[in-house]
Amino acid sequence: MSNNREMIITDLDGTLLNNNREVSLLDMKSLFWLGENNIVRVIATGRSFFSTKKAIKDNFPIDYLIFSSGAGIYDWKKKKLIHSQYIPDYEVKQISQILINHDVDFMIHEIIPENHKFVFYRTGNDNPDFERRIKVYNDFAIKLDPVSEKYAHACQIIAVFPNNIDLFDEIKQKFNDIKIIRTTSPLDGNSIWMEIFPETVSKGYGIDWLCKKLEILQESTISVGNDYNDIDMLEYTAEKFIVSNAPDDLKSRFPNCKSNQESGFTDVASQFFDIF
Repeated sequence: MSNNREMIITDLDGTLLNNNREVSLLDMKSLFWLGENNIVRVIATGRSFFSTKKAIKDNFPIDYLIFSSGAGIYDWKKKKLIHSQYIPDYEVKQISQILINHDVDFMIHEIIPENHKFVFYRTGNDNPDFERRIKVYNDFAIKLDPVSEKYAHACQIIAVFPNNIDLFDEIKQKFNDIKIIRTTSPLDGNSIWMEIFPETVSKGYGIDWLCKKLEILQESTISVGNDYNDIDMLEYTAEKFIVSNAPDDLKSRFPNCKSNQESGFTDVASQFFDIF
């Protein structure tokens, strides 16, 4: 073991999970080895807690889960929520009105841990990815009526755009003192999701919070990601890598590792630890 690293953080979809949404045997072996050698293992994902639990089992070999892009942090071993944040009701109403005025499809998610439930505003514009997400979460989705809606605190708001970064940037400029995270849709791999959170929410913030709680220095951290919502995580950690299946502009910005199809997580971990 070298370089005095104490924590390794990985994104889930497109990074630790391969294209079949499975974790390779090699990466599983690496996760077990890291745990046996007292390296803190963290998954940092944009998924909600509910969605993450559909992807990995209760006995999955990690120590902490940072979910909903940092809005929540969960102690995986103790099965306990240790940190969460939300957007206050009056801001939820203000943000919703801006999105409605700009003819944007969006969803307002309940506070953690019920943030897989949401109300949605549908413009009627052609937006297959938006409709697909409603179908996936049909049991937890309720149509929003702008006239009668009594806005409550929310974990996050997700607006779904076609792959048009100019439109994304135009809408982003309408918001102040709020965190805007760009994510490529995990459903069609093309549409842009604008994830709206409290200003202090991000994967990087979540990692910083966890490091302080565990008394781990920033310079002892490593991260692996694949998408735009991983940028602040990658910028925070001392060592950072982007998998080779990531967008080209991200690969030109951060050190590269093998793809999610080639156990990219283990490719990174083996550069710092004598795993095999």
